[in-house]
Amino acid sequence: MRETSKVYTTCAAETEQCGAELAKLLLQDATLPRFVALFGDLGVGKTAFVRGFASVVTPGAAVRSPTFSLVNEYPARPLSLFHFDMYRIESEDDLLSIGFDDYLMRDGFCLTEWSENILEFIPTECVRVTIEKDDIENTDHRRITICFCKEGA
Repeated sequence: MRETSKVYTTCAAETEQCGAELAKLLLQDATLPRFVALFGDLGVGKTAFVRGFASVVTPGAAVRSPTFSLVNEYPARPLSLFHFDMYRIESEDDLLSIGFDDYLMRDGFCLTEWSENILEFIPTECVRVTIEKDDIENTDHRRITICFCKEGA
């Protein structure tokens, strides 16, 4: 099953709000995937989206891009948040060296920036979020496409 929706935002705060709304939805419905694969170019707002998501799951967390650490963990209840930056991942060995498989087995949400670099490792059941600049005249305008992918569809 693939269910897709599009959201348009005009500032970082609205992109964060979109992330917060997705977090609320995933927390309310345990049948939805806990893996969120983020796609988009540099500077489109992937970290802002994660910051909004975290505001619901781990209120008060100081979310920053895990560019150099590759993964930031934000412990919370009922579910923790594991925020990955896959920009520097070039091979399966790179991915395994950060314990990616271990995080997938833990009870929490996994959000991965630069999911383009790990396409073959994205779980079949996931939420795919693509963020794109869609207005040359307004550089803050974004189109956010959210696709719920479930096995057996």
